Amino acid sequence: MAGGACASAVLRRGGIVTVVDRTDTAQTAELAAAGATVVITEEPRADLLDGADDLIVSPGIPPHHPLVVEAIARGIDVYSEPELAWRLRGPDSPPWLAVTGTNGKTTTVTMLASILRAAGLRTAALGNIGEPLVDLPDDYAVLAVELSSFQLHWSSTLAPQAGALLNLAPDHLEWHGDIDAYGGAKTAVWRGPVAVGNLDDPWVRAQLAQAPGRHVGFTLGADASGSFGVVDGWLVTPDGTRIVEAAVIRPAGAHNVANALAAAALAVAHGVPVEAIRAGLEAYLPEHHRNEFVATVDEVSYVDDSKATNPHAALASLTAYPRVVWVVGGQLKGVDISELVISIADRLAGAVLLGVDRAQVAAALARHAPGVPVVDVARTDDGAMGEVVKAASALAGPGDTVLLAPAAASLDMYQSYAHRGKAFAAAVAALSGAAPTGEA
Repeated sequence: MAGGACASAVLRRGGIVTVVDRTDTAQTAELAAAGATVVITEEPRADLLDGADDLIVSPGIPPHHPLVVEAIARGIDVYSEPELAWRLRGPDSPPWLAVTGTNGKTTTVTMLASILRAAGLRTAALGNIGEPLVDLPDDYAVLAVELSSFQLHWSSTLAPQAGALLNLAPDHLEWHGDIDAYGGAKTAVWRGPVAVGNLDDPWVRAQLAQAPGRHVGFTLGADASGSFGVVDGWLVTPDGTRIVEAAVIRPAGAHNVANALAAAALAVAHGVPVEAIRAGLEAYLPEHHRNEFVATVDEVSYVDDSKATNPHAALASLTAYPRVVWVVGGQLKGVDISELVISIADRLAGAVLLGVDRAQVAAALARHAPGVPVVDVARTDDGAMGEVVKAASALAGPGDTVLLAPAAASLDMYQSYAHRGKAFAAAVAALSGAAPTGEA
């Protein structure tokens, strides 16, 4: 979607465009009709770059892709859709308030959008979460923008009015190469005048100290002086002004209180009053598949946190429940799961494994939680999640929580993390004989 939007935007401005894709689709046909040269190939030739000034890549294209390597060697500028959108901004374009981090991006950016709407501002949560930025009209007052490490890596001039870095933990290492490159990409969110950072994350705190612009911190720690924080159960501004009670924040969990603090900090950087921040957080409706309650069956709770696609995200939801049957596995993306297993071993009533990298999960459980009963579900067809949920229900006892927190990506078996979460909810509904809850 983003690549087609970029091509259309350049064509509308009179540019000469060559579109390269693996498959011929309705979108490539539309672009050809609009004047683009369309090349369908699995392995793009280097001569496609002859005469090119820019190479605009889909964000998932890694730095080691042969066409990217060749373009950089030729001195051709390489970037992706958010960078193009930034370069095409006019003098009256709305400012960007941007969010990045390993986990919590979508929750924070949608909290921020709720706050901005409560302030009476026309806005939307966009970027990595929604419609391409390059297609937006200029009648928005301000944009809440989610930016991934891929998008930030492929940027060079993008500089939001304020940018928040929520946290950093190993993820996407197969794409970036190592944690330093991954983290370095994230810090690009701080190119603008205000840098917001999580003071409870040692890496983020250290990097924030070196960031350009004005520094704004947020913390869940006991000493919140001079930062956005929590005092006596209330979220507060750096000067101690109360925003809203922490108990109001949804989804529940300390990590989401931290997300709310980041959203509040970005809103204040844009001049939003505390009253609107309070109203926006109170009105906020959480996104699906993020620590989302599904049902209670035979005194066992079932919770969908399919969005927990890495160990850092899974840890946040796993520690929210005292006794858990863990549904885990998928694509680990080059990340070691051992530290996560060590951290939560004492609360596991059992584990059910699925997905391509489940053997790595099984090995970590055998080493660090040898007493935990484990069920390995090898099948990958449409019935796999039904078998997973039945196995989990057999391991769970009254008061336990069966938690889908895979700590891994979903594309080995599902179209997306949302598809995986819906499959889980449907399997729980089948178990209980009730209609599925959540998304239609």
